[in-house]
Amino acid sequence: MDLRWRLAEEDEGGERSPQAALFPEDELVEHHVGKGEFRGMEFLHVNARRVINELPAASNMPFRFTINAYRGCSHACSYCMIGETPILMANGRTKRLADVRVGDRIYGTERRGNYRRFVLTEVLDHWSAVKTAYRTTLEDGTELVTSGDHRFLSNRGWKHVIGSEQGRDCRPHLTLNNHLLGTGQFAHPPLGAEDYRMGYLCGMIRGDATIGHYSYKPRPGRTIDVVHRFRLALVDLEALRRTRDYLDMLGVATTQFVFARAEGTHAASEAIRTSAAASVAAIEEAVAWPVAPTIEWRKGFLAGVFDAEGSYSRGILRFSNKNEEILRSIGESLAVLGFDWVREGPLPNGCFAIRIRGGQQHHLRFFLMVDPAITRKRTLEGQAIKNKAQLRVKSIEPLGVDLPMYDITTGTGDFIANGVVSHNCFARPTHDYLGLNVGEDFERKIVVKVNAVERVRAELRSKKWRGDPIAMGTNTDPYQRAEGKYHLTRGIIEALTEAANPFSILTKSTLILRDLDLLKEAAHRTSVRTSFSIGTLDERVWKASEPGTPHPRKRVEAVAKLVDAGIPCGVLIAPVLPGLSDSSEQVEEVARACLEAGASSISALVLHLRKGVKEHFMTWLKQAFPELAPEYERLYASRAYLPKADQARITGVVTRVLDEMRPRQRVRVYRRGHTGHERDGASAREGSLQPTSQLGLFD
Repeated sequence: MDLRWRLAEEDEGGERSPQAALFPEDELVEHHVGKGEFRGMEFLHVNARRVINELPAASNMPFRFTINAYRGCSHACSYCMIGETPILMANGRTKRLADVRVGDRIYGTERRGNYRRFVLTEVLDHWSAVKTAYRTTLEDGTELVTSGDHRFLSNRGWKHVIGSEQGRDCRPHLTLNNHLLGTGQFAHPPLGAEDYRMGYLCGMIRGDATIGHYSYKPRPGRTIDVVHRFRLALVDLEALRRTRDYLDMLGVATTQFVFARAEGTHAASEAIRTSAAASVAAIEEAVAWPVAPTIEWRKGFLAGVFDAEGSYSRGILRFSNKNEEILRSIGESLAVLGFDWVREGPLPNGCFAIRIRGGQQHHLRFFLMVDPAITRKRTLEGQAIKNKAQLRVKSIEPLGVDLPMYDITTGTGDFIANGVVSHNCFARPTHDYLGLNVGEDFERKIVVKVNAVERVRAELRSKKWRGDPIAMGTNTDPYQRAEGKYHLTRGIIEALTEAANPFSILTKSTLILRDLDLLKEAAHRTSVRTSFSIGTLDERVWKASEPGTPHPRKRVEAVAKLVDAGIPCGVLIAPVLPGLSDSSEQVEEVARACLEAGASSISALVLHLRKGVKEHFMTWLKQAFPELAPEYERLYASRAYLPKADQARITGVVTRVLDEMRPRQRVRVYRRGHTGHERDGASAREGSLQPTSQLGLFD
């Protein structure tokens, strides 16, 4: 059986392992060399801290909890950076890599058309390891301390920090001719001390507040009435809170109130105010122009006036105002901080604008250096990463020491580290975590959670466990060959049966029939769903793409046996390979055979190729079907998925077969992105739990 049964990306399939490190020290891993039928394989025994894993809240999968007793990777990752490395967060600020946590929102990238663009993603995992350190220095002075295995995105694609042209360590690696992709070295944030706070108040209050003293005619029996007033109304509460906090540090108390309620297209706004004479006088003193403004005051002033009257849209960062004093101070402060700017106008509203030139690189530098409070004004989401940052590799040198290093897993597979696009790993690429390669090692070296059964029993007994459905086979096949040696899946099913906990299984292996008696018992106690992955019935394609897996006809027979035993079984026709198994006749053949076997649901997925997976797949394709390589290079040149029309055609074939064969029966056809399993009880009982995963050579 093929042991390359992994999802193309861990965020799509399922398991987000919450362990900080699955086995942080080498001595905690027991290496066992396979014998007999397992000759040529190596099993890495580990004791997992947790086996029932919860998916991140942002996941679009139809289940929350997974169990995977076997893994094709570990968390002793070789793609690491030192903890001091600043990471670009979703709020436009930075955080030390060591301080990033699971669930944090950060910036990653996604290729759209000809450009890689900033997108928001979530941190799915975070861990550390001790690695030999290397320092990569870039032309703009950026210094990146990483392991030698770390990868950056260069003008020639993803490259390791070090490598060789031949031999065991032969791999794409950085040279002094490479330029990295990114925005350039991150600017340091302001200190936030008193000068910065005073500058912020000056920019914000002069830019957007009402402050003054008003006299009224005296009422009978009283002298002239004088009213003192300060008021600041804003839609963005981040800036309002910062202003109020800074005033509070000066001893000025303000009252917050609703200034305007939301109406139509107008957002609600709130305001702060005070009418105390001493407080208004203190505010006036705080916003007075300094005789010799410090650097920190200028940073605070620019942050305040940007929050008050600045904008950032379509890659244009500018300030608008009519007051010459304010405009002059903006220009002087930008010049002192090293920004190139131009004055424009007058605009239709009578204002003049000061625009920062230099593009995205300098805009991000501005946001990080002065730190405006309003995060919506500093978003980079959707922007293409294209600028003139000086990111040529200047030197790569070993530091001669081993250092604690950190890495994260994200939904996009990358993150922005000190201004450059940095790789993180999952699925087949994550086999590098153990220093293994993504090809043969992925198939021959299997991580085995030897304590999986006892951990499942303990976690099911926990008072915190609520009996949620658990999906098995979302990351690695629970019935791969290793199961014949370790019997972990059977033990897990026994534990789930005893606890009457609902579960589902996705597999390619007829070994599941070994446990038919146990599955029948489980089905009497709780909800049990099974699914088979059957990509094709074409003998030639099966032998080439899934060598060693059970014959697809045997899998169809296994579907029938499960159904006859009263256990619902769905079928995932995946991956459908363009030019190999995607003809209407081929897809129809699989669908008809599975429906005749009694499959309760059918879904079909066309091959998708993520980074890391694509390279391995193309190597195989050029050997097995070289005539198709140029077409695949064209089809997947700038995308992981084929156009929706291609998927729709395949789905249409399955739908037609269903309409012909079972017009009156409730058999579901699932499209990509839908699995037919909702989380409410009724829907869950009617459908089968089918992760939209693709298992096989390409995962």
